[in-house]
Amino acid sequence: MKNLLENVEGIKKRTATVFFLIDRSGSMYGTKIGSVNHAMGEAIPEMCKIVEDSADADLNVAVLLFSAGAEWMTPQPVNVADFRWNNIEADAVTDFGYALKMLNDKLSRKEDGFMKEASESYAPAFILMSDGQPTDEYKTNLEFLKNNGWFKYGSKTAIAIGNDADKNVLEDFTGNSKSVIEVHNAKDLAKVIKFVSVTSSQIATNSSSPVMDQDDNSPVIVVPDDLLDDYNEF
Repeated sequence: MKNLLENVEGIKKRTATVFFLIDRSGSMYGTKIGSVNHAMGEAIPEMCKIVEDSADADLNVAVLLFSAGAEWMTPQPVNVADFRWNNIEADAVTDFGYALKMLNDKLSRKEDGFMKEASESYAPAFILMSDGQPTDEYKTNLEFLKNNGWFKYGSKTAIAIGNDADKNVLEDFTGNSKSVIEVHNAKDLAKVIKFVSVTSSQIATNSSSPVMDQDDNSPVIVVPDDLLDDYNEF
Protein backbone atom coordinates (compact mmCIF):
# COMPACT_ATOMS: atom_id res chain seq x y z
CA MET A 1 0.00 0.00 0.00
CA LYS A 2 1.42 3.39 -1.01
CA ASN A 3 2.01 5.83 1.84
CA LEU A 4 -0.22 8.85 1.13
CA LEU A 5 1.99 11.17 3.17
CA GLU A 6 5.31 10.39 1.55
CA ASN A 7 5.18 13.37 -0.83
CA VAL A 8 3.57 15.87 1.53
CA GLU A 9 6.02 18.57 2.61
CA GLY A 10 6.16 19.61 6.25
CA ILE A 11 4.97 16.29 7.67
CA LYS A 12 7.71 14.26 9.30
CA LYS A 13 7.19 10.70 10.43
CA ARG A 14 7.97 9.73 14.00
CA THR A 15 10.59 7.02 14.31
CA ALA A 16 10.69 3.82 16.33
CA THR A 17 13.83 1.72 16.80
CA VAL A 18 13.97 -2.04 17.32
CA PHE A 19 17.13 -3.10 19.16
CA PHE A 20 18.39 -6.67 18.74
CA LEU A 21 20.85 -7.96 21.35
CA ILE A 22 22.23 -11.24 20.02
CA ASP A 23 24.41 -13.76 21.83
CA ARG A 24 27.01 -15.13 19.45
CA SER A 25 29.17 -16.96 21.99
CA GLY A 26 30.70 -20.36 21.24
CA SER A 27 27.71 -22.28 22.59
CA MET A 28 25.60 -20.80 19.78
CA TYR A 29 27.75 -22.56 17.18
CA GLY A 30 26.04 -24.65 14.52
CA THR A 31 22.27 -24.96 14.30
CA LYS A 32 21.50 -22.14 16.72
CA ILE A 33 23.48 -19.42 15.00
CA GLY A 34 22.38 -20.76 11.63
CA SER A 35 18.73 -20.40 12.64
CA VAL A 36 19.37 -16.85 13.87
CA ASN A 37 20.95 -15.92 10.53
CA HIS A 38 18.10 -17.48 8.57
CA ALA A 39 15.37 -15.90 10.70
CA MET A 40 16.85 -12.41 10.68
CA GLY A 41 17.10 -12.53 6.92
CA GLU A 42 13.39 -13.36 6.71
CA ALA A 43 12.24 -10.98 9.44
CA ILE A 44 13.56 -7.77 7.91
CA PRO A 45 11.29 -7.83 4.80
CA GLU A 46 8.28 -8.45 7.07
CA MET A 47 9.26 -5.46 9.20
CA CYS A 48 9.47 -3.36 6.05
CA LYS A 49 5.83 -4.16 5.28
CA ILE A 50 4.79 -2.60 8.60
CA VAL A 51 6.35 0.71 7.58
CA GLU A 52 4.75 0.54 4.13
CA ASP A 53 1.33 0.27 5.77
CA SER A 54 1.96 3.05 8.31
CA ALA A 55 1.01 6.65 7.56
CA ASP A 56 2.93 8.31 10.37
CA ALA A 57 5.69 6.00 11.61
CA ASP A 58 9.12 4.98 10.38
CA LEU A 59 11.23 2.10 11.69
CA ASN A 60 14.94 1.79 12.42
CA VAL A 61 16.96 -1.29 13.31
CA ALA A 62 20.01 -1.50 15.59
CA VAL A 63 21.91 -4.74 16.23
CA LEU A 64 24.29 -5.35 19.15
CA LEU A 65 26.32 -8.58 19.10
CA PHE A 66 28.04 -9.95 22.19
CA SER A 67 30.56 -12.71 22.87
CA ALA A 68 34.09 -11.74 23.96
CA GLY A 69 33.14 -8.12 24.40
CA ALA A 70 30.39 -6.61 22.28
CA GLU A 71 30.08 -4.65 19.06
CA TRP A 72 27.41 -2.86 17.07
CA MET A 73 26.66 -4.35 13.68
CA THR A 74 25.01 -0.97 13.06
CA PRO A 75 27.19 2.02 14.11
CA GLN A 76 23.93 4.01 13.97
CA PRO A 77 20.32 2.79 13.73
CA VAL A 78 19.51 1.96 10.12
CA ASN A 79 16.18 2.49 8.41
CA VAL A 80 14.65 -0.96 8.03
CA ALA A 81 14.29 -0.47 4.26
CA ASP A 82 18.06 0.02 3.98
CA PHE A 83 19.14 -2.64 6.47
CA ARG A 84 20.85 -5.79 5.19
CA TRP A 85 21.52 -8.70 7.51
CA ASN A 86 25.10 -10.03 7.38
CA ASN A 87 25.47 -13.58 8.67
CA ILE A 88 27.32 -13.88 11.96
CA GLU A 89 29.49 -16.63 13.44
CA ALA A 90 29.68 -17.96 16.99
CA ASP A 91 32.82 -17.87 19.11
CA ALA A 92 34.20 -17.25 22.62
CA VAL A 93 32.41 -16.28 25.83
CA THR A 94 29.23 -14.39 26.84
CA ASP A 95 30.06 -10.83 27.94
CA PHE A 96 26.45 -9.84 28.58
CA GLY A 97 27.31 -7.15 31.12
CA TYR A 98 29.55 -5.37 28.63
CA ALA A 99 26.75 -5.47 26.06
CA LEU A 100 24.36 -3.85 28.53
CA LYS A 101 26.85 -1.05 29.14
CA MET A 102 27.18 -0.42 25.40
CA LEU A 103 23.41 -0.36 25.01
CA ASN A 104 22.96 2.07 27.89
CA ASP A 105 25.67 4.36 26.48
CA LYS A 106 23.82 4.65 23.16
CA LEU A 107 20.35 5.19 24.67
CA SER A 108 21.01 8.91 25.06
CA ARG A 109 20.74 12.26 23.30
CA LYS A 110 24.52 12.76 23.33
CA GLU A 111 26.28 13.52 20.08
CA ASP A 112 27.21 9.86 19.63
CA GLY A 113 23.92 8.57 21.07
CA PHE A 114 21.17 6.84 19.14
CA MET A 115 18.28 8.95 20.49
CA LYS A 116 19.36 12.42 19.40
CA GLU A 117 15.94 13.21 17.93
CA ALA A 118 14.10 12.12 21.06
CA SER A 119 11.09 14.37 20.59
CA GLU A 120 10.35 12.65 17.29
CA SER A 121 10.74 9.05 18.48
CA TYR A 122 8.43 6.38 19.79
CA ALA A 123 9.52 4.22 22.70
CA PRO A 124 11.91 1.58 21.33
CA ALA A 125 11.62 -2.20 21.38
CA PHE A 126 14.33 -4.52 22.71
CA ILE A 127 14.77 -8.16 21.68
CA LEU A 128 17.40 -10.26 23.48
CA MET A 129 18.48 -13.74 22.30
CA SER A 130 20.75 -15.98 24.38
CA ASP A 131 21.42 -19.66 25.01
CA GLY A 132 23.58 -19.53 28.13
CA GLN A 133 24.75 -17.57 31.15
CA PRO A 134 26.75 -14.34 31.37
CA THR A 135 30.49 -14.89 31.79
CA ASP A 136 31.00 -11.38 33.18
CA GLU A 137 29.37 -9.37 35.96
CA TYR A 138 26.16 -7.95 34.51
CA LYS A 139 23.93 -6.82 37.37
CA THR A 140 25.55 -3.42 37.88
CA ASN A 141 25.17 -2.46 34.22
CA LEU A 142 21.64 -3.83 34.12
CA GLU A 143 20.66 -1.59 37.05
CA PHE A 144 22.08 1.43 35.21
CA LEU A 145 20.12 0.37 32.12
CA LYS A 146 16.88 -0.03 34.08
CA ASN A 147 17.15 3.62 35.12
CA ASN A 148 17.40 4.72 31.50
CA GLY A 149 14.02 6.10 30.43
CA TRP A 150 14.24 4.74 26.89
CA PHE A 151 14.79 1.22 28.22
CA LYS A 152 12.26 1.59 31.01
CA TYR A 153 9.36 2.51 28.73
CA GLY A 154 10.28 0.34 25.75
CA SER A 155 8.90 -3.13 25.08
CA LYS A 156 11.30 -5.90 26.10
CA THR A 157 11.31 -9.55 24.99
CA ALA A 158 13.90 -12.28 25.49
CA ILE A 159 14.26 -15.56 23.64
CA ALA A 160 15.77 -18.38 25.74
CA ILE A 161 17.47 -20.76 23.31
CA GLY A 162 17.72 -24.34 24.62
CA ASN A 163 17.84 -25.85 28.10
CA ASP A 164 21.01 -24.08 29.19
CA ALA A 165 19.68 -20.55 28.77
CA ASP A 166 19.54 -18.75 32.12
CA LYS A 167 15.90 -17.72 32.20
CA ASN A 168 16.37 -15.83 35.47
CA VAL A 169 18.85 -13.51 33.79
CA LEU A 170 16.52 -13.03 30.82
CA GLU A 171 13.59 -12.30 33.12
CA ASP A 172 15.73 -9.77 34.97
CA PHE A 173 16.32 -8.06 31.62
CA THR A 174 12.66 -7.96 30.55
CA GLY A 175 11.19 -7.42 34.04
CA ASN A 176 8.44 -9.93 33.33
CA SER A 177 8.53 -13.74 33.18
CA LYS A 178 5.83 -13.68 30.49
CA SER A 179 8.25 -11.81 28.22
CA VAL A 180 10.74 -14.71 28.19
CA ILE A 181 10.03 -17.18 25.40
CA GLU A 182 11.62 -20.64 25.57
CA VAL A 183 12.68 -22.27 22.30
CA HIS A 184 14.08 -25.80 22.03
CA ASN A 185 14.63 -26.49 18.34
CA ALA A 186 15.83 -24.78 15.20
CA LYS A 187 12.44 -24.63 13.53
CA ASP A 188 10.81 -22.88 16.47
CA LEU A 189 13.76 -20.52 16.92
CA ALA A 190 13.40 -19.25 13.37
CA LYS A 191 9.62 -18.87 13.72
CA VAL A 192 9.82 -17.09 17.08
CA ILE A 193 12.52 -14.63 15.96
CA LYS A 194 10.39 -13.66 12.98
CA PHE A 195 7.20 -13.43 15.05
CA VAL A 196 8.77 -11.36 17.84
CA SER A 197 10.55 -9.05 15.38
CA VAL A 198 7.35 -8.25 13.52
CA THR A 199 5.19 -7.95 16.64
CA SER A 200 7.74 -5.73 18.42
CA SER A 201 7.78 -3.49 15.34
CA GLN A 202 3.99 -3.24 15.43
CA ILE A 203 4.05 -2.27 19.10
CA ALA A 204 6.88 0.24 18.63
CA THR A 205 5.08 2.02 15.80
CA ASN A 206 1.77 2.04 17.72
CA SER A 207 0.13 -0.43 15.37
CA SER A 208 -2.75 -2.35 16.89
CA SER A 209 -1.88 -5.96 17.60
CA PRO A 210 -4.10 -8.81 18.82
CA VAL A 211 -1.14 -10.47 20.52
CA MET A 212 -0.38 -7.63 22.93
CA ASP A 213 -1.18 -7.98 26.63
CA GLN A 214 -1.01 -5.18 29.16
CA ASP A 215 0.87 -5.57 32.44
CA ASP A 216 1.46 -2.35 34.36
CA ASN A 217 1.20 -0.51 31.02
CA SER A 218 4.15 -2.48 29.60
CA PRO A 219 3.50 -4.35 26.35
CA VAL A 220 3.97 -8.11 26.55
CA ILE A 221 4.28 -10.26 23.45
CA VAL A 222 2.20 -13.40 23.77
CA VAL A 223 3.30 -16.22 21.48
CA PRO A 224 0.43 -18.41 20.23
CA ASP A 225 0.66 -22.02 21.39
CA ASP A 226 0.60 -23.38 17.86
CA LEU A 227 3.76 -21.46 16.99
CA LEU A 228 5.90 -23.87 19.02
CA ASP A 229 6.40 -27.54 18.18
CA ASP A 230 6.44 -30.12 20.96
CA TYR A 231 9.90 -31.62 20.54
CA ASN A 232 13.37 -30.89 21.87
CA GLU A 233 16.48 -30.54 19.72
CA PHE A 234 18.83 -28.12 21.48
